[in-house]
Amino acid sequence: MEPGGSSKSQTEPTKRQSKTPRKPKDSVLEQKSPAEFFAENKNIAGFDNPGKCLYTTVRELVENSLDSTESISELPVIEITIEDIEKSKFNSMIGLIDRDRVDEALYDDYETAKAREKRLAKEARAQEIQAKNASVGKKVKEPPASKTMKSRGEASFYKVTCKDNGKGMPHDDIPNMFGRVLSGTKYGLKQTRGKFGLGAKMALIWSKMSTGLPIEISSSMKSQNYISFCRLDIDIHRNIPHVHLHEKRDNKDRWHGAEIQVVIEGNWTTYRSKILHYMRQMAVITPYAEFLFKFVSDASDKNVTIRFARRTDVMPPVPLETKHHPSSVDLLLIKRLIEETPKQNLLQFLQHEFVNIRKAYAERLIGELGPEFSPKMPIKSITSQQIVRIHQLFRQAKFDDPSGDCLSPAGEYNLRLGIIKELHPDMVATYSGSARVFEGHPFIVEAGVSVGGKDVKQGLNIFRFANRIPLLFEQGADVVTRTALKRINWSGYKINQTQDKIGVFVSIVSTKIPFKGTGKEYIGDDITEIASAVKSAIQQCCIQLKTKIVKKIQAREQQERKRSLSMYADNAATAAYNVLEAMEKSRASKKQRYEDKDAEMHKEILTHSTVRKETLRELYEEISAGAITKEMLREKLLQHVEQVDYEMALEYATHSGVSEEPREAIFIQSLEAAEDNFMDLHSPAFVFRLFC
Repeated sequence: MEPGGSSKSQTEPTKRQSKTPRKPKDSVLEQKSPAEFFAENKNIAGFDNPGKCLYTTVRELVENSLDSTESISELPVIEITIEDIEKSKFNSMIGLIDRDRVDEALYDDYETAKAREKRLAKEARAQEIQAKNASVGKKVKEPPASKTMKSRGEASFYKVTCKDNGKGMPHDDIPNMFGRVLSGTKYGLKQTRGKFGLGAKMALIWSKMSTGLPIEISSSMKSQNYISFCRLDIDIHRNIPHVHLHEKRDNKDRWHGAEIQVVIEGNWTTYRSKILHYMRQMAVITPYAEFLFKFVSDASDKNVTIRFARRTDVMPPVPLETKHHPSSVDLLLIKRLIEETPKQNLLQFLQHEFVNIRKAYAERLIGELGPEFSPKMPIKSITSQQIVRIHQLFRQAKFDDPSGDCLSPAGEYNLRLGIIKELHPDMVATYSGSARVFEGHPFIVEAGVSVGGKDVKQGLNIFRFANRIPLLFEQGADVVTRTALKRINWSGYKINQTQDKIGVFVSIVSTKIPFKGTGKEYIGDDITEIASAVKSAIQQCCIQLKTKIVKKIQAREQQERKRSLSMYADNAATAAYNVLEAMEKSRASKKQRYEDKDAEMHKEILTHSTVRKETLRELYEEISAGAITKEMLREKLLQHVEQVDYEMALEYATHSGVSEEPREAIFIQSLEAAEDNFMDLHSPAFVFRLFC
């Protein structure tokens, strides 16, 4: 800049310098509804991707149906249908008119001329190679069908329908049961199938996010002459239902239960095997249920229809709600129990709000709390500091373990039937353990081990269940998988871990399943009580199988031994007969001094041939008369083989302590006798039904 220049040029800022730094916005306290939280974090509830969303939707609806039918002790009949919806049909459902593309290059599946030329050249080279292979006689594979590129935004939509014969829902409660997250009838301390308490609400949220279509519910309770029909979606930001239609319709067939229809984005192709695997495992753990699964598509070759038939009508008892164990509560829970209890004083509160605290023991606990506590102390007057003192004593005092009466395991009988029905194994063993405790919560472990079967791979095939629902994901870190792979010496039970087809079934039921991870798909290996119970249950099954396998091996060896001996019966009979015949012909020419030696030799032959005659002369006469033939000797030898085999088996049974004939398991089909009076006598291996 020249001296004496204009001062304006020195003082005026440039355009770049005129920008002032942006001020950060003041933070504003915001609040999210439960529905909004789960919509933004849908992976927590198992809605990770479209395929997993389809799988989780089916699972939630099926489990809700089972809970509904079992709550009224009704044998479940559940129909699940997945209908593939083409793009044009989906557009018509939402009132959108199909529109052809105008600018093809705008879409991500657009194929440029260069890319098309490259693809065609690749296909031509592949055809040329196939032609050369065919000319020299090599096996030619069918060329793969040319795949059309699919746009990232081109989604697949499915209508999922689930119908059951369960309890149904009250007419006025339907909107809140489906349109308000974290509201339901299953909260409380008891064994439940649900893992999140969301049920079909998350399917509705995903439907609203992916399709914008509402959910449709039809429901009717027993003795109702109408069907409640409701079409609704959810206001995610306010966590309230948005009802489109709610009315009562005529129930001519006197049907009871629920039917739910929801349209969602999904991926059947990638999750087909998972969904079918889930249905098969559900049929194993609930053999008293009848499932009908359908996949419907415009392409008839893609349609799937599978019926999982009922095998028994013996249902497990309904899980009971129980009280908290003192060792399992925290400060917040104690405070809530104090606020909600109808009891007036501390003694009554300890007796009636917790398990395994009798009156005498409650008085001892109150005496240990200190002089400021008394049995007649008003429960509502307890301060926060006194609640801390109660909590500290609960953690240090000794209490009896809770019983497992509130739990509802599948039962050894049902587990065995389910395994046989779905896998058709060569042999199976089941075991149901007694109730155990971890952190104040009772749990029961049931196990089944099968060998052989239909559609079973070689090696270990592990099937995991928690509160009678299958666990299909994150298997490697699960306590059942680690125990079966690392803590069981299979060879010690005559089982080949790599060659045999082994099915390992473990079901864990509890008032609190200690899931790991946000997906709640596996039980950790760090809980000693559960790991020990799982190992013990599997070992008990293996001990039963070892006995069966040893008997099977011995029977096979016995058959092979009999087959080997019987194989040479013809040759031995022919040789013995030829010797006897030659001796009879040369008898007259023998001298008397050799007769004694011949007689001794003949006696030895007779002993080994089981032909017992009084004198050698009679034997020669029978040979001359044709009374002794090759067929007769062969028959005598086979009888001797049977006798020796029986004596060896009897000797083994005497040494091993077996005093009865082997027994085979018999499974009798249930009788269709709804009006008959009967009484069930249960045992671990069978159920005996006595009709009156």
